[in-house]
Amino acid sequence: MTQQRELRSTDAAQLNLQADCARCFGLCCVALPFAASADFAVDKDAGQPCTNLRADFRCGIHTRLREQGFSGCTVFDCFGAGQKVSQTTFGGQDWRQAPHTARQMFDVFPVMRQLHELLRYLAEALSLPSARPLHADLRRALDDTDRRTRGSAEALAELDVAALRHDVNALLLRTSELVRAGVPGRRKNHHGADLMGAKLKGANLRGANLRGAYLIAADLSGADLRNADLIGADFRDADLSGADLTGSIFLTQSQLNAARGDAATKLPPALTRPAHW
Repeated sequence: MTQQRELRSTDAAQLNLQADCARCFGLCCVALPFAASADFAVDKDAGQPCTNLRADFRCGIHTRLREQGFSGCTVFDCFGAGQKVSQTTFGGQDWRQAPHTARQMFDVFPVMRQLHELLRYLAEALSLPSARPLHADLRRALDDTDRRTRGSAEALAELDVAALRHDVNALLLRTSELVRAGVPGRRKNHHGADLMGAKLKGANLRGANLRGAYLIAADLSGADLRNADLIGADFRDADLSGADLTGSIFLTQSQLNAARGDAATKLPPALTRPAHW
């Protein structure tokens, strides 16, 4: 059954769940650490500005990140947390002009990022007709989470994010069950499964539970992933060429950006085909 989604502006657009780097103080380039690997060319400690960060908070190699060994940057998504911390929590005062705010700003950013990720999933859940029996609970969870994103830096730093994620995840799991119940036949359960490098070419994974599955370098070319729950699935270097992901739920742009695909890959309408495919 094809899901007809109706993302309301009050949920997706007005919550500003898409990164707006022009309104952010380069927080992902400073606050977060990364280690030299296939994803990052160098080591960087948390709180240390990336050497590619310019004075205007833009990336100096933005158009060449993959070629320069920073593919990890191309798949990161703050879900709009960067501009929320920069413009709302700290009122547009940047850490360079006000160095005394730097540590607190960098500590708050990962918390805000998690809250915005939850908002993104809740907004999607509210767009699913199959989840209508849960819409009242989902709306309350979304409003409560949104309210927390508007708290002070001190309140955000003290927030028990793990407890909040636990409660929201219970709702998202119930949403997933309602959506996937409409898929005929036996639905596979690969929750948290280690499927790294798995040969799943042409596999029927329609309505499957792939929450948190490790699909690194898996061959999913031509696979049927319609209405599958893909929340947290690791698609790094997975081959999605010709795969059908229409109607899949909780799939994010960063997951697609980490994978490989082609012009034949079918995507949910809210997501775009990565430029490197």
